[in-house]
Amino acid sequence: MDVELRHLRALAVIAEEGTFGQAAARLGYTQSSVSQQIAALEKAVGGPVFDRPGGPKPVRITPLGEVVLAHGRGLLRKADALTDAVDRFLAGNGRIDIGTFQGVSTLILPAVIRRLLEEHPGCDIRLSDGTARDARIGELDLLFHDGEVEGDVEHVKLFDEQYFLITGAGTFAAGAVRTKLLDDAPMIGWPLTFHQRWLERTLARAGARPRFVFRTTGHETILSMVRAGIGWAVLPWLALHAHDAWSDDQLGIHPLKPAPTRELSLYWPAGRTESPLALRTREIAVEVARDLAAQM
Repeated sequence: MDVELRHLRALAVIAEEGTFGQAAARLGYTQSSVSQQIAALEKAVGGPVFDRPGGPKPVRITPLGEVVLAHGRGLLRKADALTDAVDRFLAGNGRIDIGTFQGVSTLILPAVIRRLLEEHPGCDIRLSDGTARDARIGELDLLFHDGEVEGDVEHVKLFDEQYFLITGAGTFAAGAVRTKLLDDAPMIGWPLTFHQRWLERTLARAGARPRFVFRTTGHETILSMVRAGIGWAVLPWLALHAHDAWSDDQLGIHPLKPAPTRELSLYWPAGRTESPLALRTREIAVEVARDLAAQM
């Protein structure tokens, strides 16, 4: 059965208005165009959908017309819902899935999400936190990562993030500290995640093999242990900035020579059609990250 939505819409409006002329005015068609649409509908369903008494009298819907209209209204509602969903998608609503990790989640993403929700309050934002060595884009729209990402991806470099030595206040004079001075020093660090293993290998290449006296997740916990005096820590700039560590008079913060540095990038799938929401999120993320990079 070859029934078009415009035929069903004409049927519904004529049934509400009572005449072809009033329906045509409401739909923005000529009366002859509406008549042609109803004729096409009647041909498709195999019988008349209106009785036409002629003259100024209103038309009457037939029993067949009632059946077609009852089912047609459901199709029209679904078509309207589809149109609305597409319009909202193209306007920047819809869903976006973002992969992240702690430093980004603490400092970059809150600013990105605030701006995104201000612009598109109806959007659906989904976040996944992970620190896998072999990150995959999978079904994600965007992925913040500081290493290689498997699969067919594109990326933009956001900034190089430096790691700093955190000690108790006054432990060292102001300025840079040579990395090899951390050899056998008591340290607090993360459990042996991918990032922590990378950091410890980087320190070892500079001649430092610290003695880890406590391993824990969470940058604030690590800073608390440094304040307590059981050891030092090496943390990235994002973590220190997020916790306003530079204003803490119980802590000493020093660049290391040579300085461990990681490259933070934003990845997205290559060859996949991106939604307007994903494109706008990427633009905002790049702006926020580069504003932060200017403060480093």
